[in-house]
Amino acid sequence: MNRRVFLKSSFATLALPALESVAAAIPLKSTIAAQSQAPRRMVCVGNSFGMYPERFFPTETGPHYRMTPLLSPLEKHRNDFTVFSHLDHDIKGGHFSVHSFLSGVKMGDAKGMPEGNITVDQRAAEHVGAATRFPSMTVGSEDGLHGGCQMCWTRTGVRVPPIEGPREMFRKLFINENAKAQEEAADNFALRGTILDAVKDEAKSLERRLSGQDREKLDEYFTSVRDVETNLELDKRWSKVSKPEAPYAEPQDRSLVEDIPVLYDLIAIALKTDSTRVASFEMAGTGFDTSFFGLSSGYHSLSHHGQKPERIESLVEIEMYQMREFAIFLDKLKSIREPDSNGTLLDSTMVLFGSGMGNGNAHVNTDLPIILAGGGFKLGEHKRYPEERGKRVPLCNLYLSMLQQFGVETDTFGISTGTLRDLEVA
Repeated sequence: MNRRVFLKSSFATLALPALESVAAAIPLKSTIAAQSQAPRRMVCVGNSFGMYPERFFPTETGPHYRMTPLLSPLEKHRNDFTVFSHLDHDIKGGHFSVHSFLSGVKMGDAKGMPEGNITVDQRAAEHVGAATRFPSMTVGSEDGLHGGCQMCWTRTGVRVPPIEGPREMFRKLFINENAKAQEEAADNFALRGTILDAVKDEAKSLERRLSGQDREKLDEYFTSVRDVETNLELDKRWSKVSKPEAPYAEPQDRSLVEDIPVLYDLIAIALKTDSTRVASFEMAGTGFDTSFFGLSSGYHSLSHHGQKPERIESLVEIEMYQMREFAIFLDKLKSIREPDSNGTLLDSTMVLFGSGMGNGNAHVNTDLPIILAGGGFKLGEHKRYPEERGKRVPLCNLYLSMLQQFGVETDTFGISTGTLRDLEVA
């Protein structure tokens, strides 16, 4: 490629997820009004360093297990969630494999997979398409271990950058552009469309002169262009629709730890107003300021506790905070009634909590701490799966069950071998 084509094509590599329903010619309001029941929603919450296993996993299985210390904040929701033991992706890599938490596929192995390393939230977002203003909302901090939040990935292998705090999220949800800004946006849409048209035309003329390997690379490039086009069309359609009224004044950013309650609240509001049906929240490592708890050691350092009791207690204090805030989030979802329905927002929202790290002290990515709440499943127990290699059940089986419950017509996801067969729909 000559320099001019390369420079223009670099714009198109900023790909966002393909959105299955964005091309439909159904008006936005009709699409929303056509819902005969509460739409399915999905929230995925993760942290960088797992949960201290001895305080997280119950000893007993079934519905009558004894609550462990880290599960105790969820006691009032006992019938609304299930905790899973011995589910993982059977991969190694320590901190770098944490990024495969929602996909089951390491970045290095993505090219050999039918859908790359797309994460379960982004696969659900593809299904939502243009039915909501935001197909998905990814929340977190860029000040994290190994480059910030890396929990969410598109099928083209692009990391979905996070919304970095309550203020940015609030503005995305509630602040409408003024007339001048809307006019500038319209001009920008036209410019972007012109650039994409030129890039595609030149790339197609180039295709005839390429070798087989280069054609494969060009196919990947065309996929990126299609992704950008899809996102452009989504922006155009929603730019003319007013955002919902803000429920309170614009919040100020503090630190990730202090902002967790506000971010959870904004996620709940985003779901309630149907601004999105898919949200993810990653509590990245170094962005988690432990001075909030009066601790001098960092989160990462404490996860490598070396079995020292005082360091374990400090780690558990951080994890207990996360579990308490997660319980409050479930409170919020359960308190919101669905319009024209006997159910609550929790009934229609599957909420995943977990990590791609099983034991931070040992740097292992097996036996991941996994909780699933809400979403119309029969829950309320502790499910333990086989530990033996060859008999282990992939975590992607749970993700496949979630996607099918969400309405995605698929028989596979990541490294799944089928659905999680003992997980029933209510």
